[in-house]
Amino acid sequence: MTPRALPFTNDDGARRLLAANPLALMTGMVLYQQIPVEKAFAGPAVLQERLGKDLTAARVASMDVDDVISIFQETPAIHRFPANMAKRVHATCTYVVEELDESVESLWSGIDEAAQVIKNMKNPPGFGDYKARVYFGVVSKWFDVKPTGWKGFVPDWPSIVDVDSLEDLADLKARKKAWKESQA
Repeated sequence: MTPRALPFTNDDGARRLLAANPLALMTGMVLYQQIPVEKAFAGPAVLQERLGKDLTAARVASMDVDDVISIFQETPAIHRFPANMAKRVHATCTYVVEELDESVESLWSGIDEAAQVIKNMKNPPGFGDYKARVYFGVVSKWFDVKPTGWKGFVPDWPSIVDVDSLEDLADLKARKKAWKESQA
């Protein structure tokens, strides 16, 4: 099951890219920190546009990291912290090339146990437990990745996994804020 688009940003082209290109979704997850959801998940489409070619792990990994930083720093910057996030995206793409043979889907494809998928999703640079579980929740929901035990790893806190439409993003922000306050 592949969705036509994912509802994490306002740009239709970016929404379609997230659904069609697993690296774009992974890159959005990398960028999804300290900026709004909509900007993080529009980032892969902006990166692809600035590359002038399809967004692939091999393409980004083969670039000099300083060139990736320059692309991230173009106005408007792809992220609030363009240099740091460019380095992280470059490192993630290098990981996908060197460890996953350019197949992001190998993190979950053919894996029978959700615990192993989560373990795999924690391996790329910048992916800890929180990000791995959110990423897993997204691929479970939108790409029907449901290995044994999957429900136990889907986030039990407000996250983008709960977003079904653009309208849900505003509600998510309010629920997330309330949840964080309740955890303090």
